[in-house]
Amino acid sequence: MLDQTVADFSLPATGDQTFTLSACRGSTVVLYFYPKDSTPGCTTEAQQFRDLHPQFVEAGAIVVGVSRDSIRSHENFKAKQELPFALLSDADESLCARFSVIKMKSMYGKQVRGIERSTFVIDGQGVLRREWRALKVPGHAQQVLDFVVQL
Repeated sequence: MLDQTVADFSLPATGDQTFTLSACRGSTVVLYFYPKDSTPGCTTEAQQFRDLHPQFVEAGAIVVGVSRDSIRSHENFKAKQELPFALLSDADESLCARFSVIKMKSMYGKQVRGIERSTFVIDGQGVLRREWRALKVPGHAQQVLDFVVQL
């Protein structure tokens, strides 16, 4: 998938919007997939993207978070964490499947299907330029910003 054009997609987004990739042409898109709203790791990750958001905007990037949570859950999470970017609901896992982020994970000793924390950077022409998979949260948003700035 790297260095290939990402097929267009649309998903429901916070703010009663629909996010469509093709509408973002000309801007870099940071698409980050996370397991679940309001969980410790996902909250920390969202806060880091929030805190660096002005620098992403300055670099010409649009940040969007994606999980399988409902729009209602996303709206609560976004409000509570004061997130300045959209959260997309992929309830049917169509985008998750396209980016191959659904994995079997171990939770409390049980195997469960879930989103593997992953981030993708799509350039202004719609080409996938970088991906991070199975990432660790501390410092990740800064790594993504550093990549976006040098794009």
